[in-house]
Amino acid sequence: MGDGFDNRKYKLLGFENNKRLAVVMIVSTGKVIKINLGYLLKSDMMDDLSKVEIKDICRKFYSGGCALTAYEISDRHERSWMTYVALNLMLFALYVFTNVSAAKLVYLEYFDVVVTPGVFLYPLTFLIVDLLNESYGLRLARRAIYFAFASNAFILVLLSITGYLPGLSDWQLDKPYGEVVRHVSSALVASSVSFLFSEYVNSYLLSKIKELTSSRFLFLRVFFSTFFAVIIDSFIFCFIAFYGTMEATGILNIVYVQIAIKMCFAVFNVLPAYGARSLFKKYVVEHPVA
Repeated sequence: MGDGFDNRKYKLLGFENNKRLAVVMIVSTGKVIKINLGYLLKSDMMDDLSKVEIKDICRKFYSGGCALTAYEISDRHERSWMTYVALNLMLFALYVFTNVSAAKLVYLEYFDVVVTPGVFLYPLTFLIVDLLNESYGLRLARRAIYFAFASNAFILVLLSITGYLPGLSDWQLDKPYGEVVRHVSSALVASSVSFLFSEYVNSYLLSKIKELTSSRFLFLRVFFSTFFAVIIDSFIFCFIAFYGTMEATGILNIVYVQIAIKMCFAVFNVLPAYGARSLFKKYVVEHPVA
């Protein structure tokens, strides 16, 4: 029998209680097969399964499919946690994009203003944090924020290390790369500080307003939590990222433009927030994985 730590050929994935079937994966190919519990108990496959898997198969067989085991897929709420992971990855991806794209300044001639590309997508991070708060609570929403912050710090360390690596003397992109890395690194530092403070305020206000309004008026908590977070984020990020490279008046102009653009997104975030909450209740809460 297996030693309980490793499966060489087969791995138990779960059960189909209504048909008294075990769902087993062939490790070498990844193929998933369904086998009758009675047949499985008599087969040589049992010799390769771990002790925990064998114990749960016996419990499931002799209870007639009534016993709950560690392999009950419905007990693990996989769809809910996969949604949580997906939201975390989206938050991280948007966060990194806005940091790297900060090396590119965009001039909007019609409005006579300068912005970074990330200003158009960064407000979506507030929407994601709002969704995390609504669906998983303040504690898990803050964990997502800390995860994005820690990942950003890790990228900053890696980029800093690359600056000390020996370069090729005749490589034309060596100097531009160094300049971009330095600018991106300063943007990463600025965004790390601004992200941590603004998202913390955003998540706290969203949770507090939700408590005060007894979970009613979603548009109020989405708008007001984002409103204050946008102001904090814009001031902290711009002054840290561009201090010393631009005059104070130029930085303030960027701050005001960022606040204006992000507040427009704050208004438009209300409808997606309602839609996302509805979809979460319909496909995650009301329809757990069987």
